[in-house]
Amino acid sequence: MPPSFVHRITKYNPVDRDELGHYTGVEEAVSDHGPVEAAYLAAIAAFAEASGVDRLEIREPAVSGFVHFGVEASEGAHGLAGLFPPDLTGYHDGAEVSVPVALELVRAMLRDQGVWCRLEAGDVFTVHVGWDQYVYVGSDRPSADAVARTKELGLFPEAVTVSPYAEELEEPEAMEAADEGFWASVRTVLSARKALLLEEGYVRNAARFHRLTPENLDAVRTGLAPRALLTIWPDLNPDIGAVLATLPEEGSVEFVWQAQDGTVAHVVADDTEYQELATLVADARAACALPMYVDERHPLFCAALPDSDGVLRTRW
Repeated sequence: MPPSFVHRITKYNPVDRDELGHYTGVEEAVSDHGPVEAAYLAAIAAFAEASGVDRLEIREPAVSGFVHFGVEASEGAHGLAGLFPPDLTGYHDGAEVSVPVALELVRAMLRDQGVWCRLEAGDVFTVHVGWDQYVYVGSDRPSADAVARTKELGLFPEAVTVSPYAEELEEPEAMEAADEGFWASVRTVLSARKALLLEEGYVRNAARFHRLTPENLDAVRTGLAPRALLTIWPDLNPDIGAVLATLPEEGSVEFVWQAQDGTVAHVVADDTEYQELATLVADARAACALPMYVDERHPLFCAALPDSDGVLRTRW
């Protein structure tokens, strides 16, 4: 159940809204990287303290992908530099962070640097950052002192029924668990095909690829990110020219290839970049082109990693 007391926190004075609730004032819909942004963070901290929360869980983490959804430059790190290592270890669904780290995540979201996630403490406390500097804070208690503190900071806390970013409002998706039965199926297919391609979605809009063999399956499995989305594809094709020849005349594809050193890389390319792509993968061992559109993607298997207790909690 979502928290019972939800407030929309903004820098937009309610008196400057029209009859439809649209803001008509002069405040810009971007962060000032200064005192107003700091006020947002202080207000959230006040609500967290009032709710008795000192740690928050990261849910549905995302970074900017092929289509960058932030309005400010991500500087190549999605706004996560200094919070997590370059490979984003520790930034995954279900990871717990302290309130100070959570506030830095909020800062990156306010700046639209490419990172987005829900921040939750069970049914006790939630923080959702929306478009245009709208923040929704939910608590299991009224938090009158936090409301007063938010007003002192020059922001406007408005009681709402529910956050529009509440997970409960989204349509549930059926997802298979990557349990022992899943891995047994993968092993069976692998024994016949000798090699497969594993796409590891460790956060939304970001993935790593692994070329699976009977010999490395267990090692790859051990290194997968918690709650990752696993998609199994047929093996890469050693005929690079044949793969390049099948690229669509228009549109984009995700091109995956194995370099001579054994590493697997991937890039999104459209029809204007094929010549450059051919040069890039000229000495690759093997490659494949994966479709970008969901209705065109037909993997062999797709499942999400359950937690160590066997329960599937991720919401891909």
